[in-house]
Amino acid sequence: MPGPSVRLPLPGRSAAPSTAAPPTAGPAGDGPAGGSGWRLLPALLRPRRRPLAAAAAWSLVEAVPALLSGLLLAAALDGGFLAGRPGAGLAWLGLLGFAMLFRAVAMRMMFPCLAAVVEPLRDDLVRALVSATVTRAAGGAAPDPAAATRLTEQVETVRNLVSALLRSARTLGMSLVAALGGLLILSPVVAAAVAVPVAAALAVFARLMPVLLARQRALILADEDLTARATPILAGLRDIAACGARAQAHAAVESAVAVQAAATRALARAGVSRRLVVTLGAHLPLAGLLIAARPLIEAGHLSPGEVVGAAAYLATGLDPAMRMLVGVVGSWGVTLTVVLGRLAETVAVPARIPPGPPSPSPAALTPAALTPARNGAGRPLPSRPLPERPLSGHRLEVEGLSFAYASRAAPVVHGLDLTVAEGEHLAVVGPSGVGKSTLSMLLTGLQRPTGGRIRLGGLALEAIPEHLLRTVVALVPQEAYVFAGTLGENLAYLCPSDPRTADRRVREAVDAVGARALVERLGGLDAVIEEPAALSAGERQLITLARAYASPARVVVLDEATCHLDPAAELRAETAFAAREGTLIVIAHRISSACRAGRVLVMDGADALTGSHRELLARSPVYAGLVGHWRDDDAAGGPSPRQVTAGT
Repeated sequence: MPGPSVRLPLPGRSAAPSTAAPPTAGPAGDGPAGGSGWRLLPALLRPRRRPLAAAAAWSLVEAVPALLSGLLLAAALDGGFLAGRPGAGLAWLGLLGFAMLFRAVAMRMMFPCLAAVVEPLRDDLVRALVSATVTRAAGGAAPDPAAATRLTEQVETVRNLVSALLRSARTLGMSLVAALGGLLILSPVVAAAVAVPVAAALAVFARLMPVLLARQRALILADEDLTARATPILAGLRDIAACGARAQAHAAVESAVAVQAAATRALARAGVSRRLVVTLGAHLPLAGLLIAARPLIEAGHLSPGEVVGAAAYLATGLDPAMRMLVGVVGSWGVTLTVVLGRLAETVAVPARIPPGPPSPSPAALTPAALTPARNGAGRPLPSRPLPERPLSGHRLEVEGLSFAYASRAAPVVHGLDLTVAEGEHLAVVGPSGVGKSTLSMLLTGLQRPTGGRIRLGGLALEAIPEHLLRTVVALVPQEAYVFAGTLGENLAYLCPSDPRTADRRVREAVDAVGARALVERLGGLDAVIEEPAALSAGERQLITLARAYASPARVVVLDEATCHLDPAAELRAETAFAAREGTLIVIAHRISSACRAGRVLVMDGADALTGSHRELLARSPVYAGLVGHWRDDDAAGGPSPRQVTAGT
């Protein structure tokens, strides 16, 4: 049964830094990486003092045979077998065997004491991490994408390493003390000679520890960074595929993987130096004893039994102890130190976290977004402070816009100039692969241009804080995203936090885009969507359209967001968005979408023209060809418009 809960926040520490960047601590082993971690461990172990004391007592009993082993072997040889008294020799060996049996009993009694320490320790650490994470989220802190790594991998690492170290440290300490103590009793001359290389080995190990700590910390932070980068990408694979952002997603994850691999190799290279410690502290003394054994026996400094006893201390006591020192302390201990330091940075929270800033006024900023920042529970984060310079309307201005997916690749968008007035309805058309979907990503800030600039409300798009941009501009891609939960939660996901306002906006949106029949068929807003993939593509698009309509977005981009709807359903949805307050940009896949727009942008790769439907029929052969192709397909029931005009 777990023991009492332990309060883990450390005195005098402020909120943990964001996991997006390493804390500004000193070298590993100092600051959070070392000292704070080893202040955290006593806080975890303090409530288990009694089982710890019991484990230590049984460990002392367990060390007695190691202390006696060399002495009993020397007595068995010198006073028994070599003296012609085999019975006495067997008696001494029998006493050694009885001591080993006693050791096994002590070990059996020690393990339940360790279990009473380790298992509650994990529970307390999980409780402290969850409490700190939730407290920060409630106070308006940014989401912590690496929290899952700490709650799973790092907590389990601490649990396993504390267990292993408690088991091994007692063996390490007892073996080393027993070997050197027994050797001192048996032969002070040999003990003095062995002490020199052992001290040198310990000095080398002490110099090596800061390097191991620094490289282990770099690996831990690389793991967290990889988790933080990969989590949102894995959660949005469908949107990434729909937006053509595979290359960007791959590059983001690949760079994090490369850093992690480099950190792993650096730690492995530093770990090779640990072999020198074993060679210097264990192999060298044993080899020296065996080489000097005959001269020492002939000079009368050692008896044959004492040589065997000393060799036993070195081979069965000192050698395992040195191996354990570099293998346990130099590996597990380093990992535990760094992980504890990392956890200590995150379990401590301020005594009082101020509440998050108030939500911005919809009248001032008209916030909305299809993909807002999310917390660990998948809920929208509290609003953040407004920028010093607010948006002046929502006019989109594009000047000399260019974009290429690689430095030597042909531009997908080249030298585009475009102005979309606030409240305008613009359709974008063009052949397949011309860059229409790429343009939608550029206009919404999901892709950075390689040339030119985009302004929204008088501000450069890259100068607008990310959280504000994501709440002002909404992109609805072709691949609709519906999450598991109630239908009402899906529809109200982007609505204001006031339940009454959200409920009204959701019902208005459902009626506006023509999703009422779908809502009733599914069982109302309280109906649970357990498997979103069970819905048809058109049903998912209707839910996503209603979600975006219910948000207060003022700039909405529909990137073939109605391609799975029939023409009548598409007409109703697009008409609703056109009548809705704000700017509408539609990546068109049917001629009807272009005809409904006040203005049409034609992209053909070399140039871009804008005008009304009638104007472009006369001015643009590309547009006239697309219109004729659309009409032929509609009349003949040919390929779907998606097959004809799908963008990149």
